[in-house]
Amino acid sequence: MKRLAILPGVCLLGILLTTGVMAQQIHGDYIESRNADVYTGHCFAMSELNLAGDQAILAWRVSKGEWDGVPLDGLSVVGVTRASGTLGSPYSENLTSKTVLILDERATSEQRKALASLARTMSGNLLDDVVRTEIAPIRLELEFMGEHPSGGRVEAGSIASIVARSLTAKDHICGNEQTYYPPLASTAHSMPVVASLDQFNGAGLGVSWTLRGKRSAFVGHFAR
Repeated sequence: MKRLAILPGVCLLGILLTTGVMAQQIHGDYIESRNADVYTGHCFAMSELNLAGDQAILAWRVSKGEWDGVPLDGLSVVGVTRASGTLGSPYSENLTSKTVLILDERATSEQRKALASLARTMSGNLLDDVVRTEIAPIRLELEFMGEHPSGGRVEAGSIASIVARSLTAKDHICGNEQTYYPPLASTAHSMPVVASLDQFNGAGLGVSWTLRGKRSAFVGHFAR
């Protein structure tokens, strides 16, 4: 009788696990960087408010899954955006932004539409106003220290790139650092890291940049 009583619980657990897996239709790797420190102290963050943090690069690489019914395994998309104020700040309301979207050159036209939709949705529609679309080879790789990513790199042709490394003791300046800003996109897991390089050489935003050594990046995973 005890064995029979246990069976319904086991079946329910199996259904819940299966439902969780089915609900996760797509997953992969994520890297972002912006021109403001995200791992920082309050005083440093306030000193950059509306003077920095208006530019960002967001990049996704799909490990496995589909979006809008379109398989995207192994494909990547990068969004480069410029906003009217500091992204993620509670003191910057009603921001507008312009975006250059970079789509994987290996994707079909149908897959490119799905990649664009994925990027817009995962970033909370931050990338809605696309002023220019580029097609380029995209390479996104994460580095690991244990089970979690500790760094990585993105190269979107010669248009945009991020090289990120893990934080060290030398990156603590005031001693009161915290993850002051969350990632600009939805993530399943993310870690703040240092952007050894954050670069945009493209057209469409009225600005290009090369930044080095800012505590301005995240590496992690996304799932939906």
